[in-house]
Amino acid sequence: MARQGPTEEDRDEALRRVLSGLAAGDDVFEIAVSVADLHPKHNTFPGEVFMELAADALEIADATRTEPIPYEGLRETYLPECEFRGKDNRRIQYAILTSASVRGGLEPDLLDEVVWWYADDYWRYALYAAVALIRAGADRQGVTVAHMVERLADRSGVALT
Repeated sequence: MARQGPTEEDRDEALRRVLSGLAAGDDVFEIAVSVADLHPKHNTFPGEVFMELAADALEIADATRTEPIPYEGLRETYLPECEFRGKDNRRIQYAILTSASVRGGLEPDLLDEVVWWYADDYWRYALYAAVALIRAGADRQGVTVAHMVERLADRSGVALT
């Protein structure tokens, strides 16, 4: 029987790799390499997983309407290893804002948006957004990224390696 798509085990493995990489201090590019093989061609997985992880990070960080995590400077401060130009600016913005919308209870229409990208890389931008928001959330809470990762792993039911 043909495999229908990513499974719960695939979801857990994507989370485990990202969170373990962050706990180990890996940069976003090392983490992207570690999860790239989980991405099926022409599919947004594991982007949805990373979008939900970022939404969880916002919740753990207690980001609210009255006390938000500022978007301005977010990428420069929490993704210093990345430089976004041209269409990349729009794509990372979309990934960050969709994470916030999920946190607020709004389900974005990923396929309608990413089909216009003419690229198969939504998962990568969702990963960047998750890393930035996890780092920002840790900073906001006054804890280490490793501590934030532990809280996210517990919340997700994923054991870190």
